[in-house]
Order: sequence, then C-alpha cells, then structure tokens
Amino acid sequence: MASSAHALHILVKHKELADDILEQLKKGAKFQDLAKKHSTCPSGKKGGDLGEFRKGAMVLQFDKAVFSGKAISTSQALKMKNNNLRGLIPEPVKTKFGWHVIKVLYVL
Repeated sequence: MASSAHALHILVKHKELADDILEQLKKGAKFQDLAKKHSTCPSGKKGGDLGEFRKGAMVLQFDKAVFSGKAISTSQALKMKNNNLRGLIPEPVKTKFGWHVIKVLYVL
C-alpha cells in the first residue's frame, strides 16, 4: 500500500481557471511555468513543487486524488502524444483552499 508521494500543484480560486490550466497543459504548456504564473499557493514560486509527503498529510480530497491511481500513466500520455501529461490528475480537485491542478511525480 502506498504511503508517500511527491506532487506538484497549481492552486486557484475558480474552477474555470483550473479547467483552463488543464487545457493549456493538454496543448503542451509546462506545468511549472503555469504554477509560477497562476498558483496562489507559496509553492507556486517553486513551480508548484510540494516535495515528498506522507499519506494523510494533505487535506482529504487532495490526498485521495494523489493516492487514487487516477493520474495519467506514461502509456496514456504517449497515446495522447504529450508526455508532459504523465502524472496529471485529469480533473481539478476542490478543497477548502480552492481548486487544485495536480501532477503526481511518484507514489511509493
């Protein structure tokens, strides 16, 4: 069972902006660049990098998304002809802080 992960995220106030960011990523935009431009979280300055964290350390909805196994796999990203999408959670995640666009780097 997975107990830790490393993820990036972009936190915004409105779902419409989160959806727009996902579309930009699908068109080839770099996650870190969009995080620096749009994220309201202090991690945005670091390209959205949250570092490694243990299961249960994040708010419930974020934690569930990261550890759910729903991130785009390498083979799915290759089929989509966009390797930058590898690890991306395909839908924005709502928490008490706002809307998160999440990219999972790894789950252990």
